[in-house]
Amino acid sequence: MHNAAMEKTFGIIPARGGSKRLPGKNTRDFLGKPLLAWTIEVARESNVFERLILLTDDAEIAEIGKKYGAEVPFMEPSELAGDTTYVGDALSWALRELKSSGYEPGDFLLLEPTSVGREAKHLIEAARIMREERDFDSLVGISEIPRHFSYAKQLALRENIVARISDGAPLKQLTHRNQDIEPSYYINSAVYGFRSKNLFEGDKNLWGERTFGFLMDDAFLADIDTEDDWYLAEAKMKRKLGNANP
Repeated sequence: MHNAAMEKTFGIIPARGGSKRLPGKNTRDFLGKPLLAWTIEVARESNVFERLILLTDDAEIAEIGKKYGAEVPFMEPSELAGDTTYVGDALSWALRELKSSGYEPGDFLLLEPTSVGREAKHLIEAARIMREERDFDSLVGISEIPRHFSYAKQLALRENIVARISDGAPLKQLTHRNQDIEPSYYINSAVYGFRSKNLFEGDKNLWGERTFGFLMDDAFLADIDTEDDWYLAEAKMKRKLGNANP
């Protein structure tokens, strides 16, 4: 049963088979179950999706996805699943496939399986924002960059001389007190929201003209791209599970 208030909100989980940096990451065991399963389970827990669609070109990933409750209505063509392929092309293809089957896609959330630590409450709020706030074209999960890593404190090194990277100012002009630095943010990859029309109207870009920054605490978030990322994500998730089950 889906929430009637969430009509036409659906989820897409892109999970291609090939990965040069971390082979087999989507099916690899992560604290007792495939990495992919964590994203599917939290999506189902949120109860905001009319449909939860796994977009993959890989038969093993498809079987795992179906086992944990995702829908695999079609297999992604291999030419759309490469490292250099624009994800918007794969999504456009998937949306056309859905339309041809009689389903009219509207707004959707995109959930990357390599981003773990997100919670059902995040998806519930992101879906609500997409539904109720109509003055933007897309949504992206963001988290605050620690002030000591801010662009305002980043330095360039030229012939052994350091200078502020933003404007070349000498070190004496650096803002040293972290509390005096304007907050800056990074894309945490935990959740994205898009209007389907973005891919079929105007310049056919996923983002559209205006993007809502969905601010999230990154205490337990982790985006896995390397082996080091994997171990960090496991440590964060163990801590999160420990906090939930004292």
